[in-house]
Amino acid sequence: SNTRVKPIWKGLHKDAYQVILDGVKGGPKEKRLAAQFIPKFFSSFPELADAAINAQLDLCEDEDVSIRRQAIKELPRFAAGENLPRVADILTQLLQTDDSAEFNQVSTALISIFKIDAKGTLGGLFSQILQGEDIVRERAIKFLSTKLKTMPDDTMTKEVEDYIFIETKKVLEDVTGEEFVLLVRILSGLKIMQTVSGRQQLVELVVEQAFLEQVLNPTDADSVDRLLQCTRQALPLFSKNVHSTRFVTYFCEFVLPSLSLLTSPVAELDIQLEVLKLLAEMSPYCGDMDKLEVNLNMLFEKLLEFMPLPPEEENGENAANEEPKLQFSYVECLLFSFHQLGKKLPDFLIDKISAEKLKDFKIRLQYFARGLQVYIRQLRVALQGKTGDALKTEENKIKVVALKITNNINVLIKDLFHNPPSYKSTVTLSWKPVQKTEAKRQSGEDIGATATTKKLPTNLPRRNARQIYNPPSGKYSASIGNFPYEQQGGFRGGRGRGFGGRGNRSRGRIY
Repeated sequence: SNTRVKPIWKGLHKDAYQVILDGVKGGPKEKRLAAQFIPKFFSSFPELADAAINAQLDLCEDEDVSIRRQAIKELPRFAAGENLPRVADILTQLLQTDDSAEFNQVSTALISIFKIDAKGTLGGLFSQILQGEDIVRERAIKFLSTKLKTMPDDTMTKEVEDYIFIETKKVLEDVTGEEFVLLVRILSGLKIMQTVSGRQQLVELVVEQAFLEQVLNPTDADSVDRLLQCTRQALPLFSKNVHSTRFVTYFCEFVLPSLSLLTSPVAELDIQLEVLKLLAEMSPYCGDMDKLEVNLNMLFEKLLEFMPLPPEEENGENAANEEPKLQFSYVECLLFSFHQLGKKLPDFLIDKISAEKLKDFKIRLQYFARGLQVYIRQLRVALQGKTGDALKTEENKIKVVALKITNNINVLIKDLFHNPPSYKSTVTLSWKPVQKTEAKRQSGEDIGATATTKKLPTNLPRRNARQIYNPPSGKYSASIGNFPYEQQGGFRGGRGRGFGGRGNRSRGRIY
């Protein structure tokens, strides 16, 4: 019977299986055979399980790449029961290979055992993320960030997602900037994080990393970098139910007063504009603010800095030379933020500032508005009739973005000129994706684009300098598109190695 034959077969062949295990010490042919037959008969000899796994690991570290690949390919066959987390741990360590074919084989093997036991596989991955070498940790995090979103729903159960959240929180206690970005993206992709409470939990995690309880040192590039990256990770999470109040408050209290002192973490980054863009994007989602009037006043004062008074009219020639530079990109961000927070305190411009200050503000608004009208007309003339490829030239992309910025400012200024000031108009920030309805407009009125620009065009037709306005030749936007600094070095400094102080580890034997 089968019950009698099986023990006899096992007894007869145990010695033969031991010979196969010893084959890992032989030549290339013996090793290739061993790589195939050790996993094939692995389940038949549970008493030799440890010896079999260790023998296969020796083959995974062989000098011959073909032997290594064969051994790695067969590793999932060892992933059963209590052995699976160990196999996952081993495969995670093997991600450190520099051979692309071998790396792909390791990834494929990890995915295959993930579908067998997701939680067990994650145990091996997170074990190496928390305790492994830097290169293994880095690649394991990247593996999770790219592969988790491809896993089927029946694999990514609530229990599995809860486990990922718990383990990721542990990792976030000690991370570099790049790791932080990837880990937040991993969590953001989980189904359990798509609820209001889930997004709120994520915001709280980002708040912890942003150190919002500390005063910002504007000359410390690492501190500035940390704040920028944390804010960028929090931005997609904000909504009418998940508020940006803590970030907006921090920017108003600690960042705006030191705007001119900020040290850029990336050489080519216009740090002041970057901060103002982040503030503008967050402002629509700000909830009740404890110091609303104080913070609104800070925004107001900063706005005045970028909205100049008209030049004194001593004589035409001197006045033309004195015309101030209009920094449209800065003004768009500040006006938008002021407009959003102003809704919460609509009597600010009526009762909270002096009549003299209000008069000064309106003079600045009027001067800026006059310049806008001239420039908007010039831009529309320059773009009129242009479609398709003609709009894709660098010069025309700049003009298209400039038109959107100036139109936005124009709408917001009109609101503030109302008596009393109005906060009803809505605009889409110039760097945000163009809406379909906007895309269908005539090219001369097209105000949507996300191109990277450098300066406003200075070769447009000009009216006489004393006829209202001298076209702008000053500051515009060095990065009108998406935020370019992300993941360019991470939070350099921080707590030791970047965010957390993880030291390098020398490579040891896979175990």
